[in-house]
Amino acid sequence: MDLLVKRAQKGDAEAFIRLIEKHKISMYKAAKSYLKNEEDVADVMQDTVLSAFEHIRELKHTGYFKTWITRILINHCLDMLKQEKRCVPVEWTERESAEVQDKDRAFYELLEELSEDYRIIFLLYYGEGFCVREIAELLEMNENTVKSKLRRGRKKLEQVLCLKERSV
Repeated sequence: MDLLVKRAQKGDAEAFIRLIEKHKISMYKAAKSYLKNEEDVADVMQDTVLSAFEHIRELKHTGYFKTWITRILINHCLDMLKQEKRCVPVEWTERESAEVQDKDRAFYELLEELSEDYRIIFLLYYGEGFCVREIAELLEMNENTVKSKLRRGRKKLEQVLCLKERSV
């Protein structure tokens, strides 16, 4: 991975494309957690790829490529939400990307029970494997805040699951 990043920083477009291919699913999931509309998600992903390509030489530590590109993506999502002055809850529909596997669908449906600020933290932590420190950096919040939101979100999801078990 570091080698691909270094090659991309030297202007190797093929290496950059391979990096994007490797991360496109996680980028889609993160964008989808912010934006409802598939067209908006596509626009944000396109803007992210363009920004990353233009600024890849500015990435200081090659090992942080995923964190770096996710931060760019989140900034573009927030910019789009500000421009359109709307905050929409995520609704995973039958039209969702074919790349989101059936086994993941239950996870995303469960995430719907959380408010948006909890949802992105859960997606980054459980869905994408970011650690608490990385999430805090990405979302520009305190590590303890991330830990608290993870703990409160788990409690909320536990309550939801208990209610679903009782109703079955």
